[in-house]
Amino acid sequence: MSDKMTVDLKVNGRRYVEMVEPRRLLADFLRHTIGLKGTHIGCEHGVCGVCTVLVDGQTARSCLLFAVDVSGCEITTIEGFSHGSELDVVQEAFRQHHALQCGFCTPGVLMTVRELLSANDNPTVDEIKHALANNLCRCTGYINIVKAVETAAAEMRRAKTGAAGVAS
Repeated sequence: MSDKMTVDLKVNGRRYVEMVEPRRLLADFLRHTIGLKGTHIGCEHGVCGVCTVLVDGQTARSCLLFAVDVSGCEITTIEGFSHGSELDVVQEAFRQHHALQCGFCTPGVLMTVRELLSANDNPTVDEIKHALANNLCRCTGYINIVKAVETAAAEMRRAKTGAAGVAS
């Protein structure tokens, strides 16, 4: 009798079906089973936020989830943000505002920002700070991160209005 279970996940649009131990964490599945190293592992207690990914569009701490528990879900990691060499609007805003330093927290922060902006394309500074409260950054002081989120939100609104204007 095998002690492994089947995990069937769609990660960044690609389907993975793998046999894993029942206690294999999603973070370990992403990093070690399918080789996506962008999801970082920090505190391993769900506190720091560096392991944050999107599970069916909602942020989740991959260090707290067993891969088998999210079988059938769609996972987005930092590797799924951009296509080719073109940066996602949020990544570009972070680049423009120098909103990262060492980069260790950045993938988790970007996941959180993506979730925020998908629900609210015009967040206030307080709403941005509240959304980022569970992502710890020891380098930046968050000032440029908040500026980057404001810029990304404005660009997304501009793109939405521009697209709506073309369609009419």
